[in-house]
Amino acid sequence: MPTPTIPIALGAPEGNDPVAIRPRGLCGGTRVPLLVLACVAMGGCAGAGSRGGVGAAVGPDSDSEVILASEVEWAALNPARGERSPRAGALWGDRTGPGPTGFLVEFVDGFSSPPHIHNVSYRGVVISGRIHNDDPDAATMWMPAGSYWTQPKGEAHITAARGDVNMAYIEIEDGPYLVLPPEQAFDSGERPINVDASNIVWLDASGTSRIVRSGTGAGEGPEIAFLWGSPRGDALNGALVRLPAGFDGAIRGRGPSLRAVVIGGRATHGAPGGASTSSLTPGSSFGSKGEAAHAVSCGAGGGCVIYVRAEGAFEVVAGPWSE
Repeated sequence: MPTPTIPIALGAPEGNDPVAIRPRGLCGGTRVPLLVLACVAMGGCAGAGSRGGVGAAVGPDSDSEVILASEVEWAALNPARGERSPRAGALWGDRTGPGPTGFLVEFVDGFSSPPHIHNVSYRGVVISGRIHNDDPDAATMWMPAGSYWTQPKGEAHITAARGDVNMAYIEIEDGPYLVLPPEQAFDSGERPINVDASNIVWLDASGTSRIVRSGTGAGEGPEIAFLWGSPRGDALNGALVRLPAGFDGAIRGRGPSLRAVVIGGRATHGAPGGASTSSLTPGSSFGSKGEAAHAVSCGAGGGCVIYVRAEGAFEVVAGPWSE
């Protein structure tokens, strides 16, 4: 019996038709490639009107932080498995306590977990290597760097990795993050999705008002792929931002908070206020509270992909930028 196609809105605004996807976890749970809904939230698509100006008004309550991949402190993700456990490195929050958390997970080549469940749902983005995450009986399908997946709480699954360096970014909305036996499985009502990097839909400045052009710079511009949530009011939402080689601009948060993780390429980050700059390799992160802008550039040798999690709207400013 084929897996049924079920309409599920991935951050769709009211009035927009949800995208039809095939969630895994039903009728055998074989993962299939998915298309990400391209337009989310009121004002997320071109024609909704863009905010004027490119100056970044850094509020008095704004503060920022940068964590380099080389500074991440690693520990066992599941201490009960000892040396067989993947390694986890915190970027923000504490996965062992309550509250939202973002962390890196590193798997050795050939890793394959036994069937298990989690007490909380999570989202993941592949940074390097190839990751398989699906029902225990599903055919193996490897997600490359830049892929996105979700894992609902209570659903039995396995995770496997293949590659010299296998790393993913994981985030949860409320901890602690626990690994539990499959005998405790339950149906939360959520359905998991796996989105291969080749099936992500990217929008340029003609497709979303979240990209603001400054000046008359020619050439390839930035792109955004909206993954989840809706940037209306102070609602949480997540997206991938793809910056071309030679990009020089900013990522500007308009809401209470913004966190970003470098998924691919090497970016240079300038803190709000221009206090310092940092070279960010994949797995590095930066964030801020309050309305603030982060100067971001990519070298001429290659572009960058950055995952952005924001409360409320955020914008990508392309071109010459100053506060």
